[in-house]
Amino acid sequence: MKTYAIHPRASWISTVRSSETDEMCDREKRSTSYYVYLLLCDDGSYYTGYTKNVPSRLWQHKKGHGARYTRMRRPKRVIHVEEFKTRRAAMRREQQIKALTHNQKRDLERKAANTRCKISHA
Repeated sequence: MKTYAIHPRASWISTVRSSETDEMCDREKRSTSYYVYLLLCDDGSYYTGYTKNVPSRLWQHKKGHGARYTRMRRPKRVIHVEEFKTRRAAMRREQQIKALTHNQKRDLERKAANTRCKISHA
């Protein structure tokens, strides 16, 4: 029997069996990955942050429950994500990206877009 698992903070639905739902919850609790993400905002600016759950964090930003910066500038989409094993490493990388100039962040966006294109056409 299939049930629909709706992630509480994201806008995606997946079709899974009930036993898989419990397993998914256990995996999320054990997840030790941290992610640094770069958002493109409506005004063309960039916002950098770190989280354990990128879809959930994007949802928070879009609903106005994220950082003050994104409440005022409205995020369009996630343009770059990097995964780290520790919170400390993610925070360190977040600070490195925040120190980049606007043009350097744009280059990071372009490199991420080129990588996605290569992967999808492989």
